[in-house]
Amino acid sequence: MATSTPAISWKNYLTLCKPNVVLEMLFTAAVGMLLAVPGLPPLDKLVYGIVGIALSASSAAAINQFIDRKADAEMARTKQRPLPKGHLTATNVLSFALLLGISSMVLLIVKVNVLTALLTFLSLFGYAIVYTLYLKRATPQNIVIGGAFGATPPLLGWCAISNSIHPYALLLVLIIFVWTPPHFWALAIARREEYAKVNIPMLPVTHGSDFTRLQILLYTVLLLIVTLLPYLTGMSGLIYLAAALPLGLIFIGLAILMMRKKDNKTAMQTFAYSIIYITLLFAILLVDHYFFITL
Repeated sequence: MATSTPAISWKNYLTLCKPNVVLEMLFTAAVGMLLAVPGLPPLDKLVYGIVGIALSASSAAAINQFIDRKADAEMARTKQRPLPKGHLTATNVLSFALLLGISSMVLLIVKVNVLTALLTFLSLFGYAIVYTLYLKRATPQNIVIGGAFGATPPLLGWCAISNSIHPYALLLVLIIFVWTPPHFWALAIARREEYAKVNIPMLPVTHGSDFTRLQILLYTVLLLIVTLLPYLTGMSGLIYLAAALPLGLIFIGLAILMMRKKDNKTAMQTFAYSIIYITLLFAILLVDHYFFITL
C-alpha cells in the first residue's frame, strides 16, 4: 500500500505526468495554434486546447509508467519514480491516468472540436499502448516508429484552432519526427547498459554505440534538410532560415564530435542540445510568423 502523505502525494501524481516532457510538447502545440492563423487565435480555443492536450499527454505518461513499472525499478534513471518507490500503487496510477484521459476527451469534444479529440486520442493510444506495450520491446527501431505519436502536438494545436489538417501542420510533425531519433539515441547511448539490463532493445544495445552514432549523424543531416522546408514552401521567411541553418549545423557538429570522442559525456551534451535545438527552432518559427505579419 502507498503510505505517502497528502503533501507528498500530489507531487507523486505530478511526477507521473512527466511535466518537463509535457511542457515541451505543449510549447510545440502552442506554436501550432499560433501558426494556424495570421493574427492571434481565439483565446478560448487556445486555453481549452492546451489544457485538453496537457491532460492527454499526462495520461499517456502515467500509463507509460504503469506499464514500465518493473523495468523502471531496475534502471538508475527511473527507479526514483513513484511506482518503483512504492509511493503510489498500480491502481492509483491507472485510475489517475484514466481520469486524465477521459477528462481530456470530454474537454476537447465539448470545447474544441471532434477532430482534435480524435487525433489526440490516437496519439495517446499510440504512445501509451502501441509504443510502450509493444514497439519498445519489439524492435530497435522503436523510437523511430513510436516517434510518430510523440510528434503530433503541433498538429493537435493547429487542429484545435482551424479544425483541419493543414500541410504546414504536417510539416511541423515531420520536423519533430526526424528530430526524435537523434535526440533519444544520444540518451540511449549514455544509458545503454541500463536498457540492456531490462532487455529493452534500444539501438545501442542491439547494434552497438558506433552504429548508433552513425545513425545520429545521418539523422541530423536529414533534419537539417527537413528544417529547410518551412522556408522553401513559403511557410516561413528569412528570419527562420537564418536561425535554422546554424542550429542544424551545430547539431551535426555535435554528432560528428560523438563519433570522434565516443564517450557518454558527449552523448549527454548532444542530448541536452537537442532539447535546446527544438525549442529554439519552434520559437523562431513564431518570431518569423509575427514579424512578417507586422510588416
